[in-house]
Amino acid sequence: MEKKLRAGILGATGMVGQRFISLLENHPWFEVVTVAASPRSAGKTYEEAVGGRWKMDTPMPEAVKKLIVHNVNEVEEVASTVDFVFSAVDMTKDEIKAIEEAYAKTETPVVSNNSAHRWTPDVPMVVPEINPQHFEVIASQKKRLGTTRGFIAVKPNCSIQSYTPCLKAWEEFEPLEVIATTYQAISGAGKTFKDWPEMIENVIPYIGGEEEKSEMEPLRVLGQVEGDHIEKAALPKISCQCLRVPVLNGHTAAVFIRFGKKPTKEQLIEKLTSYKGYPQEANLPSAPKQFIQYLEEDNRPQVKMDVDFENGMGVSIGRLREDTIYDYKFVGLSHNTVRGAAGGAVLCAEALTEKGLIAAK
Repeated sequence: MEKKLRAGILGATGMVGQRFISLLENHPWFEVVTVAASPRSAGKTYEEAVGGRWKMDTPMPEAVKKLIVHNVNEVEEVASTVDFVFSAVDMTKDEIKAIEEAYAKTETPVVSNNSAHRWTPDVPMVVPEINPQHFEVIASQKKRLGTTRGFIAVKPNCSIQSYTPCLKAWEEFEPLEVIATTYQAISGAGKTFKDWPEMIENVIPYIGGEEEKSEMEPLRVLGQVEGDHIEKAALPKISCQCLRVPVLNGHTAAVFIRFGKKPTKEQLIEKLTSYKGYPQEANLPSAPKQFIQYLEEDNRPQVKMDVDFENGMGVSIGRLREDTIYDYKFVGLSHNTVRGAAGGAVLCAEALTEKGLIAAK
């Protein structure tokens, strides 16, 4: 790419916004030129607005420190400075829907980390290795919005990334039923242990709205474009419990699965490790070379050893074995703020750029 595309980040001061900032440092295609946040941060430098709340392991990139934070509500002003935006705003669902549509209507593509538009019928919710064909519905969305280049695309919930890729890789064996329990890191709530000391040595067996998302969103990802909307898949039936655990980064899933056809363990592992998708075929900058790894050791995957596989963009699977009630059971692990949040959105933006849907204004 001769000249980098100008990217803006909406909600730039929050944890996911900070992750976008970190991941986009030295990105070969995108340059962060605009940061926007709530009115209370507007007018300050990014460094001043974040203050002591920088939560990433790596230092704040020098290139963004002196950027003046825009008021995210001043849509026309922000949109005039960028080719597209990443959205990580912290607002109510209705406010997020409204502001993301407002940006799209300025002919600015919006790649969102938020959940507000995940069930809007003509908004694609994409894991680029699984369902990039869902981007086709953007043409219908543009007609609805009255735009030529503005649209919204979203990525799914962080908790489903540790098992939904398996369902796609095993599609030919007809997954019928899935029981999953996810053990979710505190960064999924935008927290660190410093912010949330009561999570130390604790497990909370409830995360608001998470079980519904974990049961339903995989079906939309595995669904099909039907005219002007995405039709969710009928199978597999999924039941999920979601627990918050004292881990900083990394969502683990313990999964039981029943198939229509009866594969061998060796077939299942081969399908995982050989699985490739559009990001690998197109050699996108953030794409993991190996999307899914299988670990043979009985005590893997582990957060401390495996969460950063492929720079946090890969998925780790282990402990696949036959079950006494279901056909098989396994454990999955994914990085919730990289693959599951900002990194997944960056990969979506790369796929949209490669397909010509994001371009310079």
